[in-house]
Amino acid sequence: MNERHSEPPKIKTLGELIASGYTPRPIRDEIRENLIARIQANQPAFEGVWGYENTVIPQLEQALLSRHHINLLGLRGQAKTRMARLMVGLLDEWMPEVEGSEIHDDPFRPLSRFARETVAELGDKTPVAWVHRSERFYEKLATPDVTVADLIGDVDPIKAANLKLSYADDRVIHFGMIPRANRCIFCINELPDLQSRIQVALFNILEEGDVQIRGFKVRLPLDLQFVFTANPEDYTNRGSIVTPLKDRIGSQILTHYPEDIATARRITEQEAGLTESQARGIHLADPARDLLEQISFEARESDFVDRKSGVSARTSITALENLVSTAERRMLRNGESETWVRLGDFMGVIPAVTGKIELVYEGEQEGADAVAQHLIEEAVKSSFTEYFPEIRKLEHKDVPSPYDDLVHWFFEGEGLELHDDLSDSAYRDLLDSVAPLGKLMDAHQPEADSQTRYFLMELLLWGLVAHEKLSKRRFSDGYQFKDLYGNYIRGL
Repeated sequence: MNERHSEPPKIKTLGELIASGYTPRPIRDEIRENLIARIQANQPAFEGVWGYENTVIPQLEQALLSRHHINLLGLRGQAKTRMARLMVGLLDEWMPEVEGSEIHDDPFRPLSRFARETVAELGDKTPVAWVHRSERFYEKLATPDVTVADLIGDVDPIKAANLKLSYADDRVIHFGMIPRANRCIFCINELPDLQSRIQVALFNILEEGDVQIRGFKVRLPLDLQFVFTANPEDYTNRGSIVTPLKDRIGSQILTHYPEDIATARRITEQEAGLTESQARGIHLADPARDLLEQISFEARESDFVDRKSGVSARTSITALENLVSTAERRMLRNGESETWVRLGDFMGVIPAVTGKIELVYEGEQEGADAVAQHLIEEAVKSSFTEYFPEIRKLEHKDVPSPYDDLVHWFFEGEGLELHDDLSDSAYRDLLDSVAPLGKLMDAHQPEADSQTRYFLMELLLWGLVAHEKLSKRRFSDGYQFKDLYGNYIRGL
């Protein structure tokens, strides 16, 4: 909501507002008409939301054109709240209200007793204040402790005492969040977590505008655009949306995760909180960025991960931040001014992954760290054929393979150790010392730049391990790659 905005109109009274020709509109008409203008001008209504161009956004725009209240239904990390917040951009930049009103009273159609009496007393001299659209978004996370008083209102004994009024006087009412969001967008996140009796209290607000507060039947035809978000997991685990409330929500729209690596990368790179020095000094080759996203794709299909819970897009975002920080730490320890991400740095993303995935029983038995490492290795295996010839599982042992020379190099030698904190020059020298590795790169990735080349060299080694052509062992501060069976054959 940090939008830069112009100065508010100079209009200060109701009379000046009438003279200006201003015509008030219900909020849902306001959103509809501004959306129509956006569509006709070929401008995006939900900028910065990727992967929904042909699925969610058209349905969302259709719902807004229909002036519906909306429920965004999807797993965690699918930009539901983000889209709700972006709806603010479809409001008029400035909205007039009766100055001093608690519920954004329209000067032309005041609702509260305060505003009605002010307009009746002052007429055209009624003071008008202006509200920027960034202040017209209200948001409430549904939790079990939310009460009707929080959302709708309650009798305020302090106000009654100060004004010396009876509790029977409607001026002692303290308005809750929903009346205070009059003429605004009101978003309730995780709606199923709201107790059923609280959901019931929303019925009339959505339809008739009646508000019941401690026995008062206050007729407040509130003007609201409701947006709800919900996770389908909540329907069975913690709560549900009561049927009459679902019936009053005009459109339910299903969200989803990115369907391809390119879209996932775009989201991650947009949302990751990298500093300027990190962006400048830590280089990520495209294969490294793709591999990072592949981890989330693998997690969403893994038998160790609870698919009903989902794997949030925040997994890749925080993993990217950790990955860059891992390389940055090595760079600082080596006194270097820049470096590039290596495949070994991916061990640094494990804390980001383990904190974002829910494991099923089999995953719990394996352990969160082991599952995260497994996901990284599966991502390597899936990415391998993007850059190198496929290794067939049932390949005959006598059929020549492009990897024979490399496997033989490890069979004849003592293997290769890559320490986590090797300087860039030492890291390059070690990989270059494996001659067959360089030949494979020249044959299959001849156009790769220096950073991409060395990342792919390490990916090739990890890929051969994943396909059981080499072995990999983690020691305290690095990895050792060796032949799979040669040491046993030689009796070592």
